[in-house]
Amino acid sequence: MANELLQLVLSGDKTATCGSYASYRQEKSPLLGDYSVILDGRGEPACVIRTLSLRLIRYCDVTAEMAAKEGEGDKSLEFWQQGHRAFFSREGSFAPDMWLVFEEFELVEAI
Repeated sequence: MANELLQLVLSGDKTATCGSYASYRQEKSPLLGDYSVILDGRGEPACVIRTLSLRLIRYCDVTAEMAAKEGEGDKSLEFWQQGHRAFFSREGSFAPDMWLVFEEFELVEAI
């Protein structure tokens, strides 16, 4: 999965990501303007991105435009909802009104 998502970033199809607010609170979260090194499936540096915006939003309020920016599948809101519902359920944290951090970014450099 990591390599598939990485390829979407490198191709320009993926310009956003999101995670549960709870997970962002537990980890060092990016700040506006931060640079992050993205690792491939082997844990090797693959590219650098820069955070352009951060938005707190409920799962049930994510829009089709936001889902498309994540670049996965057919880029539809329905595809996004199915995939993220499954992911957050595996994490043990899914609820339709759960809070997410939605991050938009730009690719700075492929390594």
